[in-house]
Amino acid sequence: MDSETLSIHKDGYASLAAAIEQFFALPAFNESERAEALATFAVLRDALESGKVRAAEPDAGAPIGWRVNAWVKRGILLGFRLGALAELPGDGLSFVDKATYPVRRFAAADGIRIVPGGSSVRSGAYLARGVVCMPPMYVNVGAYVDEGTMVDSHALVGSCAQIGRRVHLSAAAQIGGVLEPVNASPVIVEDDALIGGNTGVYEGTIVGQAAVLAPGTILTRGTPVYDLVRGVILRATADEPLRIPPRAVVVPGSRAVRRGSQSAKGGIDIGAEWGLSLYAPVIVKYRDDKTDLATALEEWLR
Repeated sequence: MDSETLSIHKDGYASLAAAIEQFFALPAFNESERAEALATFAVLRDALESGKVRAAEPDAGAPIGWRVNAWVKRGILLGFRLGALAELPGDGLSFVDKATYPVRRFAAADGIRIVPGGSSVRSGAYLARGVVCMPPMYVNVGAYVDEGTMVDSHALVGSCAQIGRRVHLSAAAQIGGVLEPVNASPVIVEDDALIGGNTGVYEGTIVGQAAVLAPGTILTRGTPVYDLVRGVILRATADEPLRIPPRAVVVPGSRAVRRGSQSAKGGIDIGAEWGLSLYAPVIVKYRDDKTDLATALEEWLR
């Protein structure tokens, strides 16, 4: 791809999207097409790392308040398709990955704090100024991590996940990623949310602004969430992911096994007899001044 075309792509991302779609649709590449596809992918990767292009972005007109940019996911997949395995340089460690995803390097001028100890940020991920990375942690391609967020030890930010400002992803928090299907919503954690230790947020779940997930909370597309405050059960639908309301405080709970638990022997409700229960996340309150004071320590940790 010539320099004039590259310039157009850098200034107009509609053109970049069209080029990604074109190359993604090709079943095979000749030498010239491969060179152009690699150059186009490099523009996309740089745009993702600078935060100018996102796999999903806020959109007040969308039903879920976010718009998924499926072409970006196609571009990321195109990068894997174009890349061959290569030995990548590391600081005393050995890395083998697709050559289209080289090792990320950061400078003090970036304003991102990466504490020594084995953390990694993959090429094509965006980290804003003020982000703190505590070792070991990992941020995958296509992810967007906004200003002032802390990614704590053993935390994972999966591919294309969108993390807002001043979020704390506590130790061992798992934020799931998604590349396929390309039109699927990624996990989204909005501004000022607190994600407790050993939590798991997967399958496009949206955690609303300033919500709190207590340690051990697991949220998936198939997980119903029981809102004790408002008396409703929150579920994903065919068209929308599971959404945790802003300022909700979610804790791990349980519900008794009843329906469908009868034993083949005599119709006994074996679930009740055995005292079984199933995991059920519960909204026990919505954040107030007391909750905010309890989480004020987060500012000192940053």
